[in-house]
Amino acid sequence: MRDPRHQFGQDSEASAEQFLRRKGYAILERNLRTTIGELDLVADDHGVLVFVEVKARTTGAFGGALLAVDRRKQAKLIRLAGQYLAQRHLSDRVCRFDVILVQGDAESSFQIEHIEHAFEVSDQAGW
Repeated sequence: MRDPRHQFGQDSEASAEQFLRRKGYAILERNLRTTIGELDLVADDHGVLVFVEVKARTTGAFGGALLAVDRRKQAKLIRLAGQYLAQRHLSDRVCRFDVILVQGDAESSFQIEHIEHAFEVSDQAGW
């Protein structure tokens, strides 16, 4: 039997993926694991490479999507994206970071909040 929290996370990511597909995004990767962490979704939005962090919450008690991705998490996502770009020789691609918050207690009632350009890479990040 699967851990209910793990299953909730998997269902949330599947809902986020379907949400993006309906918006016309091409999903390139899902749950891409590396030595430094995991990228939830990597997508192409009309030529823009999008790194998408998916957060799942059963209630709104802990704030919205932006609160779920703090500076430490942003720094980790930036490192992961840099690794992704370097390994695939894609350093010339236009990129952005989006956050999707999936909220609800059942897949049939999920509410999705999508924040495009949720954060940017500072000059100090070393791209």
